[in-house]
Amino acid sequence: MSNHRTISKKGIIATALALILLLSGCAAGQNAGSKKAIKGGTLTYGRPASVTSFDLFKEITSNNAFAIDKVFEPLVSFDKNGKVINWLAKSYKVSSDGLTYTFVLRDGLKFSNGKPVTARDAAFSIKHHLSAGGPLAIEAKVDSVIANNKQTLVIKLKKPFTPFLAQLANFSNGIIPYNFDGKSEKQFFKKPIGTGPFAVEKWNPAGDLTFKKNTYYWQKGKPYIDKLVFKTISDDTQAVNQLKSGEVDAIESVPLENAKALSQGSDTKIQTDGSWVTEQVFFNTLDKNLSDVHVRRALALAINRDGLTKAVTFGYAKTAHSLLPTTITYNSDASVKALNYNVAAAKKELAKSTHPKGFTTTLLIASGNSAVKQEAQIIQAAGKAIGIHIKIQSVELATFRERFFAYNYSMMINSGQADFPDADSILAFQTDPKGFSKSYWTHYTNNTVTKLLYAGEQTADGPKRAKIYAQMQQILANEVPYIPLYYPDIVIGHRSSVKGLVVLPNGSVRFEDAYVK
Repeated sequence: MSNHRTISKKGIIATALALILLLSGCAAGQNAGSKKAIKGGTLTYGRPASVTSFDLFKEITSNNAFAIDKVFEPLVSFDKNGKVINWLAKSYKVSSDGLTYTFVLRDGLKFSNGKPVTARDAAFSIKHHLSAGGPLAIEAKVDSVIANNKQTLVIKLKKPFTPFLAQLANFSNGIIPYNFDGKSEKQFFKKPIGTGPFAVEKWNPAGDLTFKKNTYYWQKGKPYIDKLVFKTISDDTQAVNQLKSGEVDAIESVPLENAKALSQGSDTKIQTDGSWVTEQVFFNTLDKNLSDVHVRRALALAINRDGLTKAVTFGYAKTAHSLLPTTITYNSDASVKALNYNVAAAKKELAKSTHPKGFTTTLLIASGNSAVKQEAQIIQAAGKAIGIHIKIQSVELATFRERFFAYNYSMMINSGQADFPDADSILAFQTDPKGFSKSYWTHYTNNTVTKLLYAGEQTADGPKRAKIYAQMQQILANEVPYIPLYYPDIVIGHRSSVKGLVVLPNGSVRFEDAYVK
């Protein structure tokens, strides 16, 4: 997923093609503080960007994704440890050949308008996503999607696809009413109806968003709060000030230089954990200067990643050497041979390029984030040390996204992250030149990497799949279409009176257990 927004190995479950998996009756919700929870009231959550769309089939950026997942829910989800768990489905079964997936819906499921949820709704949702494609398309080759009865959905694949179950846990596979509840698709997403803990009450695509409690929510007695407000605060300093003053109850993106002070405040606290995120420098490989692999390698050698990480993250991150976060299975950070800091080697690498005497280029960043600004300045200094003059272009977040979506940049600082608990979530998005993002808008193309990507998707979990992904990560470290900088922790700030927040490794927060004392 594309940010800018925003991991100890967790027990991540992916599909094991050689086994029949039958999981049923998993407790879906977290019950933190449920015995003492205070019901009612409003929780206001500060976020750096407004919600512009609820179309789960077309959206990808976190500002929208983390609102969509409050309204729409998938058949399976994942917990804060990245483990795939039952959600709208009370059980699922995978055939021994990995081709047939059978889901049984929970009893008594209803949409936020009170209408019952059936397997026909689920079949319609999956089929529509298959036809719509979109930035987070279902990559598996699906043969059929059939509602056997009101509660049973059967999905058959043409060939095994190891990440399929984990991919179904993504927000983009949420369940919507059959035929958009009789409305046009455009009308439906203006007033969306889902199974999530909240429904949209008031929404300004250029400003704030107010959710109201879904009184038909399947987790009995939840959510505890009556309303959830997403308040747009584009500047991180303002967000901290509003948290301290009590204007907001929690904030999504805590500036890391303020994290310790907030954690020690009398009225403020933080929640922190590892994430599925990798902070990176991205190169537009269509750029006349940065298409040269020796230039990219030179810049990778010129940047002191350890120093940068220490300077900008205040202990809330680990230096990255590989694309995959350390919380995702098959991360090779410890074994990959990265281009670590060596200015002399950087100069020699640049001498091999078509620009041995250096050149001038630009580094695009989103404004309002102090850490990113500092990263940019460190990278600028690193480039200068080897003769590459980097001009920093700081633009507001919406323009930043428009620019890189249009390949209108040379270099940029952004973060890549997994949307579901499988290595393919990041690798496919950042290495497939035929995918929606054309290798995360870098247009990086390597036929060997592409073949390895597809092989990894077809290979059952185990040593063979691990070897494929290790090889991919080494090639990426050698050719540097992007420079992994660090693996940041997720840091959420909140008032001491706020209880029950559940932070997920993709950066989203579950609010169904939240309440304000």
